[in-house]
Amino acid sequence: MAAAATAPAVSRKTETYTDTKRRDDVRGANIAAARAVADAVRTSLGPRGMDKMIASGDQAHEVIITNDGATILSRMSLVQPAARMLAELSRSQDAAAGDGTTTVVVLAGSLLRRAQTLLSAGAHPTAAADALHRLATRAVDVLHGMAIPVELSDRESLVKSASTALNSKVVSQYSSLLSPLAVDAALSVVDPAHPDLLDLRDIRIVKKLGGTVDDTELVRGLIFDKKASHAAGGPTRVENAKIAVIQFQVSPPKTDIEQSVIVSDYAQMDRILREERNYILGMVKKIKAAGCNVLLIQKSILRDAVTDLSLHYLAKAKILVVKDVERDEIEFVTKTLNCLPIANIEHFRADKLGHADLVEEVSVGEGKVVKITGIKDMGRTATVLVRGSNQLVIDEADRSLHDALCVIRCLVNKRFMIAGGGAPEIEMSMQLAAWAKELQGMESYCIKEFADALEVIPYTLAENAGLNPIAIVTELRNRHAKGEKNAGINVRKGQITNILEENVVQPLLVSTSAITLACECVRMILKIDDIVTVR
Repeated sequence: MAAAATAPAVSRKTETYTDTKRRDDVRGANIAAARAVADAVRTSLGPRGMDKMIASGDQAHEVIITNDGATILSRMSLVQPAARMLAELSRSQDAAAGDGTTTVVVLAGSLLRRAQTLLSAGAHPTAAADALHRLATRAVDVLHGMAIPVELSDRESLVKSASTALNSKVVSQYSSLLSPLAVDAALSVVDPAHPDLLDLRDIRIVKKLGGTVDDTELVRGLIFDKKASHAAGGPTRVENAKIAVIQFQVSPPKTDIEQSVIVSDYAQMDRILREERNYILGMVKKIKAAGCNVLLIQKSILRDAVTDLSLHYLAKAKILVVKDVERDEIEFVTKTLNCLPIANIEHFRADKLGHADLVEEVSVGEGKVVKITGIKDMGRTATVLVRGSNQLVIDEADRSLHDALCVIRCLVNKRFMIAGGGAPEIEMSMQLAAWAKELQGMESYCIKEFADALEVIPYTLAENAGLNPIAIVTELRNRHAKGEKNAGINVRKGQITNILEENVVQPLLVSTSAITLACECVRMILKIDDIVTVR
């Protein structure tokens, strides 16, 4: 009787059933959402990739045409958290390397697809995530094995890398102009004391409508996207200029508290105006006494930085005035001119001025700009004036130039370059698949699957170029198996060639950061098994 009583308890213990459906559903939904984002940008990968037109739904109706992955994803209004992770992934790649923002998202999408196959075959998510971590470390070693060292003095190699970055952009036909321009701008701001640092904030890009992208130029000096003040016939050209950057207002003072002054007769009114005139005249005399003949005035938020009266006196003193210089430009301007910003009229001294051979107002397109050239002891900065026939082209040229500068920054930080055109991905895929055979158990199976996922890059490159992707990737594998490490897809000729001879190169940092960031993001998505909503 006792045996009969205990029997059901034993059977209950052996027949426990844990419901894992919800976890699988959450993971499946996350993977599906992230893959949908990856598929959205996949068509814009590579030199023959398509562009996306992004139209904002608000009142502004802003339109952007681009194929930069980071720009596309940052403008998408994504709701699903896992999809947002992919947008942040491309932003991380943009911050780390500046280029390869589409590549990293497409890679992550492909890895997720393989991960889903593994999970449906019964692999545990943790086993897949750990295999992915080992794969990323090994893949970086493979890339280092393919890398070619490069010197910053080798300008030609830098130009090749920059033009590879520009080839996939809307402005690719101007890459022969923009690549050398980006290289010269970047090298001019590298400090010999810190040769492995390049701060892109030292390169300022000024956009001006009119002309074509061909008219884009690198200016050794400063450009202000503003007119000089024409009030009272002030000068618009000054040679042998002594330039002051001021952060105070050349206008009548205001009280600190809100108040009103009641004037009862004309004598008092005349006295107020006379005092104002004397106050401004005193300031202008001090400015002139220091030998200053060009005045750059910071934009003021409290009151007018200059009044008509002060502009009149400054014009009489033959001082060229540029007003409304933005607050965040002041640091760049003072660094370039090698001068100090002056916060008070009492501190206005000749030793705080910058010196330049020429300051003049020049017509550019339909507007005018103030150009400062021949700066004495110029700081390590550069200014690029970007031109274009419409605002969309100018904005895209600006983004493309930023990508090219980021590529050079990568090479300054890590002086190795690597072949492009899908060559490193196929090489990684083959070496990792060979390594998987040496491993045992579930890890071997996972790594083999993830190694195949890397082939998505050459496959997509071929697909976007209108070639037969299966034939191309098979031929590419064949060439790499014969030991041709640098064989890649030549999109122009539509066949497989040695991609280094075609000058298609990219910085090592772009590839290594793409693979590590993509693996990290996929591991994170795999580890999530539930979404908890809180108020």
